[in-house]
Amino acid sequence: MKSIPYGKQFIDSKDISAVSNALKNDLITTGKLTLKFENNLNKYLKCKYTSVCNSGTSAIFLSFLAIGIKKNDKIIMPAVNFVSSYNLAKSLGAQVFLADVDNRTGQMTPENVDACCKKFNLKKVKALIIMYNGGNPINANKFIKFKKKLNCFIIEDACHALGAEYKDKKKNFKIGSCKHCDISTFSLHPLKTITTGEGGIVTTNSKLLDNKIKMFRSIGIKRTKNKHWKYDVILSGFNFRMNEFQCSLGISQLKKIKLFLKKRSEITDLYNKKLKNVSQLNLPENVASYKSASHLYIVSLKKPNYQTKENLLKFMKKNGILIQFHYIPIYKFKNFKGKYVSKNSEIYFKSAFSLPIFYELTRKKQIYVIKKIKSFFGLNE
Repeated sequence: MKSIPYGKQFIDSKDISAVSNALKNDLITTGKLTLKFENNLNKYLKCKYTSVCNSGTSAIFLSFLAIGIKKNDKIIMPAVNFVSSYNLAKSLGAQVFLADVDNRTGQMTPENVDACCKKFNLKKVKALIIMYNGGNPINANKFIKFKKKLNCFIIEDACHALGAEYKDKKKNFKIGSCKHCDISTFSLHPLKTITTGEGGIVTTNSKLLDNKIKMFRSIGIKRTKNKHWKYDVILSGFNFRMNEFQCSLGISQLKKIKLFLKKRSEITDLYNKKLKNVSQLNLPENVASYKSASHLYIVSLKKPNYQTKENLLKFMKKNGILIQFHYIPIYKFKNFKGKYVSKNSEIYFKSAFSLPIFYELTRKKQIYVIKKIKSFFGLNE
């Protein structure tokens, strides 16, 4: 049996055909397919404006540039997150304050934000960065209170959450609709819900922010209609564009997103059913107020112990199963400046890991994963 990864893209003949046809077009960058992909995303996410770009990291950077983050601006983000947001904020000279997280989900809560503000005496911040670890939009509608309280922008780092939904006042909203934030960003990396190889999405309901995002994405150039040779450069931008054949892949993948989400949900349900009797583990909670994108299936040890977790990862790898950890707290990296330890983030670090979940994971292979997990804890399937 081949090694079972924790995640993997699914590409079919329709995807390949879409890319092949796009390569035959006269324009293979900045053409009609880019506009079509953005329009399709607008309809799916029910937001006003969408910009696609060349990576999830670029998507976050564009959002930072659009809201005007500058030197010494204060930003709050979760201590548990991929490092992109932190690195980008620091590159702009911002002061980053890491909020603690829930020790089971690895997600920042409104209470964590309050505690962070109190700890560092923060009365006003430039931006609050939310991250939906694993694809679960927990508390998605509860951070909006900080917009007025801290006079800040709210940005969703929704790299895991394309397709996720939540309820607010009995209405359903998709993450990316920007009903309770200023900007949402997504990643289209191969391990995400859908892929363009590499790629990112930025959504907003603000025309002003959207104009800035699109200008920063394309070198800051403003062109004159009907005179392709005449243009001006109105700000210092970058080339973060997504090309046409990537957009064609995105269009094709988006048609299958309901199928992808359904399969991930089924995998989650089987894990929940088969692992519920493993007394050493905490399983993800099933909450009626939101629908997860099920990007990751994150479980945790009831008794946090990093060595136990390390032994489990080694045991599973020996048996051809590559489970993963998302994420090492940002303050543990050499690039982080300053002393900082976060209680719940430490518990999460010592206990959490994610099991394989992807579209082509068969029931047979998933049962094998479950069998090995139980075997590690001394249980028979």
